[in-house]
Amino acid sequence: MRRPTIADIARRAGVSKGAVSYALNGRPGVSEATRARILSIAQEIGWQPNSAARALNGARAEAVGLALCRPARFLGMEPFFMELISGIESELAAHSCALMLQVVRDHETEMGVYRRWWGEGRVDGAILVDLHVADPRVPEMEALGMPVVVIGHPSAAGTLLPVWSDDGAAVRETVEYLAALGHRRVSRVAGLPRLVHTAIRDRAFEEACAALGLAETGIVHTDYTGEEGARATRRLLSSPRRPTAIVYDNDIMAVAGLSVAQEMRLDVPADLSIVAWDDSPLSQVVRPPLTALGRDISAYGAHAARRLLALIDGADPGPLEDDTARLTPRGSTAPPPES
Repeated sequence: MRRPTIADIARRAGVSKGAVSYALNGRPGVSEATRARILSIAQEIGWQPNSAARALNGARAEAVGLALCRPARFLGMEPFFMELISGIESELAAHSCALMLQVVRDHETEMGVYRRWWGEGRVDGAILVDLHVADPRVPEMEALGMPVVVIGHPSAAGTLLPVWSDDGAAVRETVEYLAALGHRRVSRVAGLPRLVHTAIRDRAFEEACAALGLAETGIVHTDYTGEEGARATRRLLSSPRRPTAIVYDNDIMAVAGLSVAQEMRLDVPADLSIVAWDDSPLSQVVRPPLTALGRDISAYGAHAARRLLALIDGADPGPLEDDTARLTPRGSTAPPPES
């Protein structure tokens, strides 16, 4: 089956293609009765405007872009990005706007995708994620002149519009909670060190441990996968000064850490307390259910999409600090074993 065209509408309506164009674009040149008949036929045969042709005429693409620089096989395992994309989609769909999504291998490829989408008129704006320290994408995006919303801390967003939450405050709340339970040896299994939010969490963790007099027993950086989370946990639990609590940067690594603790005959939470970032269903179906830092990630994505649509419309919505992740205690945390 082929796509319906303006010629198909013209043939059914018994008018010229020019008359159909006038009617579909709301321009004068046809009677109201003819316009109504043309619009009715277009709806009946399922005609939709060609986005490439609209771009050539300077019309909006009615789409925004999101390029993710990470292995495609990891996406289905990451509840955070699935929920974030769901929230972005829900807001865009309410405005009849599409999401152009592409997985890329590196930042150079990512910027090539954005330049192509923008140059070909395929998108009206973009969402930038996973900000790096001194991220080269930021000045490139600024030079491109495309409406962009950054999901990341404003300290690294340049002049681009940021949407973020206070990761430092969430880390401090977690460390204070573990200290209140009596823990004195706390470790952190973190994500990629070059990411801005990882650096913010690292700094907040170290400062909170120092302020509370805790023997912070190390930060181990990983790639967020379960395999790396398990490897980091074995390393920490095999050390002479084994931590009594570990905070993980995502739920996948926390679940992997729980499995390693059980493999090493450690009881959770009697021997080891575990806290996860991103309170997904995965955190709640394991036994014991995981204490977790959670927020409405879908709403986070929707807020970013809403600001991008406002930018595209020529408004100045301003930066947004979204809700800070909150700690939900469950069965994976308890006072530490007596020394």
